[in-house]
Amino acid sequence: MNHDHTLRTLRDSLDDLRDERTTLPEFNRLWRSQSALLAALPPRYAQVLEDVLARLESAALFAEASCSFDQHDLLEHLGLWLDKARLAAAEAP
Repeated sequence: MNHDHTLRTLRDSLDDLRDERTTLPEFNRLWRSQSALLAALPPRYAQVLEDVLARLESAALFAEASCSFDQHDLLEHLGLWLDKARLAAAEAP
């Protein structure tokens, strides 16, 4: 199954969050709803994704100075996750 559209949607939502055109709850809801994509990827992708999304939520609950999770860094990690997910999805049967 081709997941290019889903991956493009996720990339666009990442850009929207960076540019403050969407909220973190909307962003997380979209990302967590991608069960078809996650099913096509090795299980570790879902684990890593959940970890990063949970950290993003934690960072949003606290002021930047009091939280060990930097939102910019976490968004960069999600960008890398997307790059790797694109490669893994392309290799999936």
